[in-house]
Amino acid sequence: MANLHVRNLDDELVERLKVRAAENGRSVEAEHRDILRRALDEARGLSFEEISARLRTATAGRNHTPSEVLIREGREER
Repeated sequence: MANLHVRNLDDELVERLKVRAAENGRSVEAEHRDILRRALDEARGLSFEEISARLRTATAGRNHTPSEVLIREGREER
């Protein structure tokens, strides 16, 4: 098995990882492996339609700003 070293992480991110690991009864290293595995497995082989359906489900019920409003605001900031 290979080793992976992650450097220059924010202290707050590391603390959140420690808390999550404790909540799941795992070591920080095991939690890190699980997060990485899940993230990569989840993205594997999904079609655009599947990804967009997940996004719609995840954002259902939220207020959305129309794109033309965001574009106008961006232009006004320049």
